[in-house]
Parts: sequence; C-alpha cells; structure tokens
Amino acid sequence: MSYKIGLVGKPSVGKSSFFNAATMNDVPEGAYPFTTIDPSVGEAYVRVECAAPEFDETCTPSVGYCDDGTRFVPVQLVDVAGLIPGAHEGKGLGNQFLSDLNEADVLVHVVDFSGETDAEGEATEGHDPREDIDFLEAELEMWYLEILEKGIERYHSGYHGDEGDIEAELATQMDAFRTNADEIKQVVLSQGLDLDPDMWTDEDKASLAREIRKRTKPIVVAANKMDKPAARENYDEITSDPEYDHLTVVPVSAHAEKALKQADEAGVVEYRPGDADFDLVGDVAGTRDGPAPSGDASRLVNVSEEQVEGLERIREFTAAFEGTGVQRALETALFDELGVVAVFPGSANGSASEKGVFRDCFLLPDGSTTEDFAYHIHSDIGDGLLHGIDCRAERQIGGDHELSDRDVVELITTS
Repeated sequence: MSYKIGLVGKPSVGKSSFFNAATMNDVPEGAYPFTTIDPSVGEAYVRVECAAPEFDETCTPSVGYCDDGTRFVPVQLVDVAGLIPGAHEGKGLGNQFLSDLNEADVLVHVVDFSGETDAEGEATEGHDPREDIDFLEAELEMWYLEILEKGIERYHSGYHGDEGDIEAELATQMDAFRTNADEIKQVVLSQGLDLDPDMWTDEDKASLAREIRKRTKPIVVAANKMDKPAARENYDEITSDPEYDHLTVVPVSAHAEKALKQADEAGVVEYRPGDADFDLVGDVAGTRDGPAPSGDASRLVNVSEEQVEGLERIREFTAAFEGTGVQRALETALFDELGVVAVFPGSANGSASEKGVFRDCFLLPDGSTTEDFAYHIHSDIGDGLLHGIDCRAERQIGGDHELSDRDVVELITTS
C-alpha cells in the first residue's frame, strides 16, 4: 500500500465511525472527546475499473479484490487523534497529532454537518460547520508558518554560506512535508513574491505557508451526518459560499455505510461499497416464497419490518447522494486531489502466467513515467529497464513516457 490517507477532525464528529465504515475495523466509537487516543491504522480500498475484461481475461488480484469488473485496491487509512485548539503549539496530543498527520499523503477532514457538536466536541445544536473547517486549516497553517519562519531564521543566520538560496533553506526546513527547492521556488513566485525574505511582510509569509500547505497536505471535507435535515441545509449554504470554493466537500453518512456493510455480511442485502443502491435479499418477516438468491433456502436471513424501514431510509439517502459518500471521499482525496494514476503490469504477448493474470494494480503519483513505474516495482527492474510496451496500443514506449490512468504496461528489462 503506497498511499496513506489521514482522517482528521475534532472529537465526536463521527471520525471513528467513518474509519470503521471504510475499513470494517472495530475501533471505539462514542459521543465524547478523545474516544481515539492513539492513531488507528486500517486497510481501506479505492475503486479502479479493472483492465482484465478488455483483454478477455479474468483477473486474479494479489492484493485487494475485484467485484464484477471493479478493482478494489488497498490504501492505508489512519484515524489521527488529537485535533484540539492549540495543537500546533503542542497542546493536548498536539505533538503526536502533527507527527502522525505528517505521515499522511492527503487528508480527509470529517466534519459534523448537522451542527450537533461544538468546538470542543460536546453535544450542542446549531453549531456552524464552517468553524470546524476554518479551525483545521488555521491549525495546519500556523504549524507550517512556524516551520517556515525557522527556515527564514536559518537563512538569515548565514548557516548556508554565501551561496544559499531561500528556496533551498525552506526546502531543507520543510523536507518532512515532502517538498523540494524547485516546488518552494514555484510557490514563492506564484504568490508574486521576490526570492528575498527581507521583502516579505507577515501577511506574505502567512499566504506562503498557506499555499505550501495546500500543495503538500491537500484536504477533502467529508460532510458527515448528511442523513439529517440540518446537515443538508448547512451543506447547501457552505457549498454555495465562495469562501470555500478551494475545498471539495463530499456528502457522507458513515452510519449508512457501516450499516450496509454489516447487512451485506449478514446476508440481509447485497451491497458493493460505493454503489448508489443495494438489493434486499433477506426474507422479510418470512414472506419470501422462493429460494435464496444463491439457490440455498437454508441461507435466507429473516429481516424484520423495522430493519426494512431503516434500510429504505438509507436507500433514499444513497439515491439522493449517489452513495453513502465514504468511498467517494477516499477516492476524491486520492485521485482528484493527489492526481494518482492506476497502472497495471501486463504482457503484449498475452497476460497469462502460472501466477495468474492481472495480479497487480499499482497506484502511482501524477506524472509518473515508465521508468518511475519500473523502479516502483523493484530497483533491479528500474536499473535494467530498456523500454516499455503499451499493451493496448501494442507499441513501444520510452522510459520517459508519462503514464495515464489505467495504462497496461509491459516492462522490458535486461534482467
């Protein structure tokens, strides 16, 4: 699993419920602060259209699974604990929070859009979710600003010598954010600033820290509890507010996702994560006349009228929002915010082998080349790479060829 998605949010907004719904783990859930103390790490999945059917093959995934042409590729999901006011100053679990947070490639901010939890995570009514969105961004940007200012101090100290450039100093100071001097220089110039920190005002520094944060720790807002009327009202207001145009807000009901997955496991429904609908396959109050869909009548699960009513309410929600939103939030974070592409290893002469076909689906950064793909699989393959073959077009591609999403590539090497 090459990517890590961090779940963040204030206490009691449903962050652990989201984590459990996405991973089917069993971490504690509760309507009180700090239900989660240590970060929980689990395996979630993102969907990729499988390439195997295009080659008249049936895939045999080595990790994850495939369901009727949809490949579920694993990623790490981390439920990060400790977001409270002053986290960037080390208050509460602040230092641990920031350390755990920095391991994530992208963030999903779980927000209670119903307005039923206040700034401290206590039960209330009428809380504005904007405050929670602003709060996380402010905490992160203050953290970035402090580190940025340390880089400026290092630059002024002369530690770098006569040849030091401000972008190099800032990149060194901020290397934990997986940035580099070229990216820092690009950000500085994009803000209309000179490459001279003596010319920067406090406002310039804050804007620079904010832009670096956006590029290195992008955020998707998971608007949780959208099955409640107040949440829908808040969602309409916030998504039409130009102040939040820079954020992607995904409507979510973590409760609905977990309920559907549990019902699927119990044989009550047939549900594929991310789908906008599901099939009720249990026996409603003993009224089913025919056999179970599997043909085995003994496997029918009795379903009460109350359960049916609950499932139908969930169906109304998933129909209105094209799913529960849990899968969509993860995939928006990975594919839209990070620009990740999925690449399948293949064979131009037929993909069959003793180990199976289309076993792997790799997730690579935007802009990855054939050479990057080779090194991602193994350093020896990268070192011995001669060229690649685009298995769809049956043409040779060079090591510097930029790959597209769902490419199927055979790597030709000396090894």
